[in-house]
Amino acid sequence: MSQAARSEDAFNRYRAAQMLELAEWAAGAYGRLSRAQVLAVAEAAAKAGEASAESLAQRAQSETGFGVVDHKVIKNRLCSRGIFDYYKDEDFVNHRVDAEAKIVEVPKPAGVVFALTPSTNPVATVFFKIILCLLTRNAVVIGAHPKAIECCSEATHIMAEAAEKAGAPKGLIQIVPEPNLEVINFIMGSPNVDVILATGGTPMVRAAYSSGNPALGVGPGNAPAYVDPSADLKRAAKSLADSKAFDNSILCTNESAIIAHEAIIEDLKRALRAEGCHVCSEAEREKIEESLFPVGKFNVALLGQSARAIAKASGIEVSHNTRVLVVPLERVGDDYPLSGEKLCPVLGLLPVHSFETGLSASRTMLRRTGGGHSAAIHARDSSVILRYGAALNVLRIAVNAPCSTGAAGFDTNLAPTMTVGTGYFGRSAVSENLRPHHLVNWTRVAFDKDPAVEFPSFEGLSLDPRPHRQDANGGLPDLDPKAAELREEIRQIILEELKAAISGLKV
Repeated sequence: MSQAARSEDAFNRYRAAQMLELAEWAAGAYGRLSRAQVLAVAEAAAKAGEASAESLAQRAQSETGFGVVDHKVIKNRLCSRGIFDYYKDEDFVNHRVDAEAKIVEVPKPAGVVFALTPSTNPVATVFFKIILCLLTRNAVVIGAHPKAIECCSEATHIMAEAAEKAGAPKGLIQIVPEPNLEVINFIMGSPNVDVILATGGTPMVRAAYSSGNPALGVGPGNAPAYVDPSADLKRAAKSLADSKAFDNSILCTNESAIIAHEAIIEDLKRALRAEGCHVCSEAEREKIEESLFPVGKFNVALLGQSARAIAKASGIEVSHNTRVLVVPLERVGDDYPLSGEKLCPVLGLLPVHSFETGLSASRTMLRRTGGGHSAAIHARDSSVILRYGAALNVLRIAVNAPCSTGAAGFDTNLAPTMTVGTGYFGRSAVSENLRPHHLVNWTRVAFDKDPAVEFPSFEGLSLDPRPHRQDANGGLPDLDPKAAELREEIRQIILEELKAAISGLKV
């Protein structure tokens, strides 16, 4: 490595360290606010995100080339104002009293959250993680995917500005300006980071878990969708088509393959065609497979592209209203890529002789990829639904609903999320949809259960004034805004000097 490269690496590490120091200070200041103040900050950020939902959807699609702008607008709204409205009545600030159990629970924020976000769902994930952190009195540093850094930066700055105007301390919401592997690894391993929220590819999630800091990560999806003879086929076809077409299928909760009882397969095909699906012939399937998996691995150039674009790339003629390509599968298995995860509107279709065969096929799909993630079933027979739920090693099953938005909690009563925990089945530390309570430590003050030991009343008591969070030197954080501004000015001067030094070395 050249001297210039070493100097630039040192500069990036210094800048990252300063971001984390500021975040730690901000977390200490924000952690002392009342619930009313916290809600005001979170609501201001949520409203700002909602107001920018359309412009940022356009920017995300333009920058990444993935998905559908109109669908991204929906996600951006759901993950800003929608998330705030969903959780605004839950209290993550004040103590809770369980008089029967004789326990008092005192909430304490995690502190500094390092939130990694993917290129597939960039703005929505940034919004979602920021709102969760604000509701739980945590500072957040966004580590965006380099392919979506511009839209993620704008999304972060919009929420940060709104939050600060509503009373949040400066530095509570930040984003790594020039993310690269070295900087991300440095931040993940920093003692100033209290927890990592990792949403993205498997290598990145594994790196987060091996960083030495607490991490909440997710695994890849590969959702099977079983269609039973008892299903409402018209509704099932609409759910499947809507789900697979939503944002060109870049949500990891989307269906990979339909596994349908052969008794209803032809009726299901007709219903799918009525919903804008092109059911491919075997010859067309071969062309699509060659385009999607030219060397046995997914062609990332087709990730998040439309069904018509994929058909054109494959040399297939489809109607102008085609929104999903349904390809007949010969089988399912690890060595058959078409039966695996496809983050594009291409959906496998496998007929089976019986429900038991369908269960076996679904389990085979999940054997190596998609464990702990999601699945779907379309049926009205409750015994079939229950047996399906018991047989699959997944942690969420959408019933008679689109799996993309159903497993993510937007079309079901699961917790709405952009981070889907896969539990032990998927080598994840979280086994449910990520929620605010995952970012709070609860100290439980427990009394002796002997009835002779009195449990006093805590009614009317407040946790204020809360103790200040200590900084790395054991002192109290400086909450004077003027002092914070001066500290930031000093940082900027040092950064500019480092930039100048690096520029001189490059010359």
